[in-house]
Amino acid sequence: MRQQYVFTTLTLLILFSLSCSTTLAQAPALAPAPSGPTNVTKILEKAGQFTLFIRLLKSTQVANQLLGQLNNSNNGMTVFAPTDNAFSSLKSGTLNSLTDEQKVELVQFHIVPTYLTSSQFQTISNPLRTQAGDSGDGKFPLNITTSGNSVNITTGLTNTSVSGTIYTDGQLAVYQIDQVLQPLQIFAPRPPAPAPAPAKSKNKKATTVADSPDVTPADNSKAATLQNVGLFGVAALVIALSL
Repeated sequence: MRQQYVFTTLTLLILFSLSCSTTLAQAPALAPAPSGPTNVTKILEKAGQFTLFIRLLKSTQVANQLLGQLNNSNNGMTVFAPTDNAFSSLKSGTLNSLTDEQKVELVQFHIVPTYLTSSQFQTISNPLRTQAGDSGDGKFPLNITTSGNSVNITTGLTNTSVSGTIYTDGQLAVYQIDQVLQPLQIFAPRPPAPAPAPAKSKNKKATTVADSPDVTPADNSKAATLQNVGLFGVAALVIALSL
């Protein structure tokens, strides 16, 4: 009797085990999460302390441009992201004084259309061209130098350094900076070149002669008459004295 009980128990355990194995085998495997496009604003939101830069990225539509470029470019992108404290150190009203076009240029000045690792900062050629455009003197030059592990960035108005790596995946690199990069073209534009001086006249002597008053024959005759009267007067005076 006891052996039959053990046998029945073992049989039930085996059947239960086979039933569980069949159920697990039939359950569908979890599908991997779809790999969507890299979103810079979401990366910055997760990192925190980049609220103002995120707002500028969205209001200028540069965030959408980045999204498209990261999906359709093999070169990748490098973003220098100023913290909220960096924006608060700007002079009051700075951002509000900019035109819409200048705001776009300011954001684009923080983006390099090439993926740059921290080691590549040591070998890049200056000035570095950003998405803002012309890197010529007085426009949008960005210069990067290294000293040991320090990466220094200068614009002609701003001197700062990379204070941390926020994100990097081989296509996109996002670095934290503690000052807003101010381009010369926006914050210290050069005055327009003066107009060229008018050419000097080559006929100055002829002009002077032409401008001088003409002497008419009537004027000559009048002068001769006055001269004759003067001579007669002198002669009369001599005769009177001799008498």
